[in-house]
Amino acid sequence: MARRGAAALALALAFLAVALARVGAQGAALQAPDYYVQETWSREPYYARPEPEPEPFSPPLPAGTGNGEREPRPPESRPPKTATKPKKAPKREKLAPEAPPPGCPPLGLETLKITDFQLHASTSKRYGLGAHRGRLNIQAGINENDFYDGAWCAGRNDLHQWIEVDARRLTKFTGVITQGRNSLWLSDWVTSYKVMVSNDSHTWVTVKNGSGDMIFEGNSEKEIPVLNELPVPMVARYIRINPRSWFDNGSICMRMEILGCPLPDPNNYYHRRNEMTTTDNLDFKHHNYKEMRQLMKVVNEMCPNITRIYNIGKSHQGLKLYAVEISDHPGEHEVGEPEFHYMAGAHGNEVLGRELMLLLLQFLCQEYLAGNPRIVHLVEETRIHILPSLNPDGYEKAYEGGSELGGWSLGRWTHDGIDINNNFPDLNTLLWEAEDRQNLPRKVPNHYIAIPEWFLSENATVAVETRAVIAWMEKIPFVLGGNLQGGELVVAYPYDMVRSLWKTQEHSPTPDDHVFRWLAYSYASTHRLMTDARRRVCHTEDFQKEDGTVNGASWHTVAGSLNDFSYLHTNCFELSIYVGCDKYPHESELPEEWENNRESLIVFMEQVHRGIKGMVRDAHGKGIPNAIISVEGVNHDIRTASDGDYWRLLNPGEYVVTAKAEGFTSSTKNCMVGYDMGATRCDFTLSKTNLARIREIMEKFGKQPVSLPARRLKLRGRKRRQRGGRANT
Repeated sequence: MARRGAAALALALAFLAVALARVGAQGAALQAPDYYVQETWSREPYYARPEPEPEPFSPPLPAGTGNGEREPRPPESRPPKTATKPKKAPKREKLAPEAPPPGCPPLGLETLKITDFQLHASTSKRYGLGAHRGRLNIQAGINENDFYDGAWCAGRNDLHQWIEVDARRLTKFTGVITQGRNSLWLSDWVTSYKVMVSNDSHTWVTVKNGSGDMIFEGNSEKEIPVLNELPVPMVARYIRINPRSWFDNGSICMRMEILGCPLPDPNNYYHRRNEMTTTDNLDFKHHNYKEMRQLMKVVNEMCPNITRIYNIGKSHQGLKLYAVEISDHPGEHEVGEPEFHYMAGAHGNEVLGRELMLLLLQFLCQEYLAGNPRIVHLVEETRIHILPSLNPDGYEKAYEGGSELGGWSLGRWTHDGIDINNNFPDLNTLLWEAEDRQNLPRKVPNHYIAIPEWFLSENATVAVETRAVIAWMEKIPFVLGGNLQGGELVVAYPYDMVRSLWKTQEHSPTPDDHVFRWLAYSYASTHRLMTDARRRVCHTEDFQKEDGTVNGASWHTVAGSLNDFSYLHTNCFELSIYVGCDKYPHESELPEEWENNRESLIVFMEQVHRGIKGMVRDAHGKGIPNAIISVEGVNHDIRTASDGDYWRLLNPGEYVVTAKAEGFTSSTKNCMVGYDMGATRCDFTLSKTNLARIREIMEKFGKQPVSLPARRLKLRGRKRRQRGGRANT
């Protein structure tokens, strides 16, 4: 009996030990990182789970981080279902959804969020074709040299080559986008590949399709991006692409982007410190044409006293080119108040500039209503015009492709295939050829150069959008303007065209080079990244030697650019502002891009108040339109507006300024420009010349002034007729 009692007691103690062991195992699992991942998915608020869906697969974690066996996943932790083909989204202006079908955004190979140190490869042909060049849409240099080539290319063509990305944290990978090599001379791309993931970069798990390894279809040419979604989301830190086949006459070369959602990790200070947030309550999304109009209307209704919506014309497809005016007296030019403009979207696929303009509209309205003294002063002292989308037809094409699948050029041109940015009349050649000619009968004008007759003809290859911009700039006396572009991170100033024949790059400064350099620097220096010497170049050019600025012609020559035309045909000083490496960033990137550019956008507008300004009047106090303002030592003049007011951008210093007009004696003054913000007032009063007074008096009494040369010719004609009559008699 005692033996039976002892056995029962031993059995009970054994069951108790087993139960305690299970509890301990569960407690250990709660501390394991793998369990934390599972719990993260069960709490994730970003994805709906309407039905049972495939679980994300996670490879084993590195040794020492768990007990070696994966705990069963809680039944409620099911991530969203992904399919090979995207589900149809609600119709948006008869266009496809803006973002790629997977719910996760790009990790940032194209935007450079993924650094060069996070990219690794098995082998590479040379440095310029290393893993760091395997970024979606990266462009090769003209020479495709050892430093800047257009893809990652493996050193050998075999099945053991790979390129991988270290996300530096656990990430739910959902898809891969690939391209071939960007090259003018070679055709290299991968036609199929495998995908593998790992948590330690040593043990790799291949994405499966049932029981076997899944082979993803790659590219059929080198530029069009191809998206492949993973059949089941994979949770890991590393992802690797293993090419399995490639173009027959080419090599293993590819550019790529990875789609994935980094898992939240509140214990990682590095990631929390580097996450960009914004406090501005703005509409951070991509807007199609209808949504853009609606947003403009909302801003106008919020701030009816300082905004006005108008259009400058229509696109080739009949879409109106809408602009918004922001001023304390919208709809009218106030004497003494300078006019400023921003325009974006000349290339329809460079979408970031368009969205920054829409964000700027919202911001100016909100801050004006909130009484921000800086914004209130800017609005009350400046007439601001914002044209967000100059090429809406091109944007619609880019919108169909989406932010990652449009490639480098889809939507760049107008509907009829014209690049608006280079579609303006080439006035540089007219000016330089006239200056180089000898024995000129009169001095060559250095401003307001007339548009050639051929350009104005209906048969000329000129986009309707270009003609609309020209008419807009001729109608409004703009002083300063910026056109926002994409694909780089730099501010370019004129001239954009080289003066020497047969050269593709040459520093070609304007007479106002020092002013343009300051204007460019004012934007670049206040941008969060442009002057950061540590940042990686977007593609091939390092602009840090000029602090994020560049003379357009020293970068690449362009004939008929908007910047050169604006400078030579109007009073406006125009610069091109390249706002980001990624032309069409994912919607999730917009808050950070706004923070990068917000201060720069405001500072650049404020530069319209640098230099001198004033009125040119006659003796009766009436403004003289079209009077010429010349600055000694600067071979470029400007003219007064219809009311006789003018603005001349100048750097700090003392200047000898002359005002002259037809029929008036010229007047010269010394004008001082200080370092403080605000243009120096420099007014002129011109007196009529004696000949002008005589003409005015004679016209008043119905007589025309006597022209002595014409009278002499008339007398000579009479004498000839008299002599002829005598000879006949």
